[in-house]
Amino acid sequence: MAFELPKLPYAFNALEPYIDAGTMEVHHGKHHAGYTNNLNGAIQGSSLEAMPIEAILKDVSKLSPAVRNNGGGFYNHNLFWTVMAPNAGGEPQGEVGKLINKSFGSFSEFKEKFSTAAASRFGSGWAWLVVNDGKLVVGSTPNQDNPLMDISELKGSPILALDVWEHAYYLKYQNRRPEYIGNFFNVINWAQVEKNLNSALG
Repeated sequence: MAFELPKLPYAFNALEPYIDAGTMEVHHGKHHAGYTNNLNGAIQGSSLEAMPIEAILKDVSKLSPAVRNNGGGFYNHNLFWTVMAPNAGGEPQGEVGKLINKSFGSFSEFKEKFSTAAASRFGSGWAWLVVNDGKLVVGSTPNQDNPLMDISELKGSPILALDVWEHAYYLKYQNRRPEYIGNFFNVINWAQVEKNLNSALG
């Protein structure tokens, strides 16, 4: 198969009490696995099998809805798992901390903007922190779209992502999306976000 489901970089219960083991097990083992399998099915026998996922998403407007939805789901979750970690959270240091302050005024201003983007996304979707033209921008996308896609209003290189589909939080939080969003800040892996930033800036 062209794409493989990545292993989680921590145990299912590693993000407790903020994200529960049951949600992680279903989210990774069922939802992310489903996107991966469906993406492979959608591109089977085509030239897309030899392309990296980022290249596929760049011209996704020319491809089928199955590639758009499942390719997005595959990429988005790959990033999502890595930007969380146990014993993480807090305020970012290093370059990402400096750029957040420069772009938003303060960490608390960034937190408010990011939380609002995540909470106000109607239905299913994602909240993002992206690098665009050397600056940090916050926004959201519907469904499994992401800022790499040519069809996305929000453009840039994603360095932080939050899944606000109900399957990401409903077992623990039910309809309390804002509580889930607030607790996400306790598990953000800022060291990985810093790496993502460095890659995006080249």
